[in-house]
Amino acid sequence: GQTGKLMYVMHNSEYPLSCFALFENGPCLIADANFDILMVKLKGFFQNAKANKIESRGTRYQYCDFLVKVGTVTMGPSARGISVEVEYCPCVIANDCWNLLMEFMQTFMGNHTPSIPSVFGTKHDSIYSPADTMVQYMELFNKIRKQQQVPVAGIR
Repeated sequence: GQTGKLMYVMHNSEYPLSCFALFENGPCLIADANFDILMVKLKGFFQNAKANKIESRGTRYQYCDFLVKVGTVTMGPSARGISVEVEYCPCVIANDCWNLLMEFMQTFMGNHTPSIPSVFGTKHDSIYSPADTMVQYMELFNKIRKQQQVPVAGIR
């Protein structure tokens, strides 16, 4: 009789030995890669969303202290968008380097440079972690999913 909460299981090639479980409006759990096997064993408690796989695959570039990853976001067999991830490697406090990141992104993204991510607002002066990156990917994927929902037209 309880309404279910969504949990997204995510993987990142930068952290091949980790698995990330993001709960709807909640925390991000970081587990080892065998977490998927555990979820299969708990299938009586969790329902797998069929055909809901979304991923970003692309190329990783390094330019001096910046790491740039450009990927194609696919849902099933079709491309749905593009992801651009930029990291300034020497900095671990996200808010300390946001202006530098903006300036760097403007050199190749121009007017399409994003505004400050919501995860920065909650981090303040704390250390940025891989879970923060996964939260940002989840936000991107949810935006793409919502854009793909086509309103149903009524027939009279």
